Amino acid sequence: MGELIKYELSQWERLKSLALDSVTSPHSKRAYESALKHFLAWYHSEFRPPVSKAVVNAYKTQLEEARLSASTINVRLAAVRRLVSEAADNGLIPLDLAAGIAKVKGASRLGVRTGNWLDRRQAERLINAPDTATLAGKRDRALFSVLIGCGLRRSEAAALAFTHIQQREGRWVIVDLVGKHGRIRSVPMPAWAKVAIEVPLRTSLPAFW
Repeated sequence: MGELIKYELSQWERLKSLALDSVTSPHSKRAYESALKHFLAWYHSEFRPPVSKAVVNAYKTQLEEARLSASTINVRLAAVRRLVSEAADNGLIPLDLAAGIAKVKGASRLGVRTGNWLDRRQAERLINAPDTATLAGKRDRALFSVLIGCGLRRSEAAALAFTHIQQREGRWVIVDLVGKHGRIRSVPMPAWAKVAIEVPLRTSLPAFW
């Protein structure tokens, strides 16, 4: 496989396509494609032996020395494992070599990052930023209200339909929302977010929804 990657780029691109086609999530496809490009660039940055467990371990060490997060390292290693698996399935490398590379351990997670959060004042400023004198401004405020008030991802907000918003036991809830990895969940909707949605509806805004 080392020779394949190093000298036959057309076969490398074919193999990369096989690996990406085996991934169903579009988000994972983008992440894996970026990871495989990074691995290939690293592999060609200097003379290296054919790809093996030792080579992949050396790649992992380089990622750790770059002080990347454990999640980033693990995604890049997962992409390499998927590539190697597809190479073995297509008879390009021995199965025992692929099995050895599959045993390369991912980076350990030491706790969970808190991430970047808006405080209450920042959230209010964002929600109030759109000019509600315009129809587009009313729409944008409604979207910000749903994103912040319900804690939705952008993809979830984009897929949201009015049929998802229902009243259950006196509370407004977004039901049967398909989220990340196809998981179905229901989330409560605060009253102020529901009011923000109703404003553009009263002014008839079909073109924006």
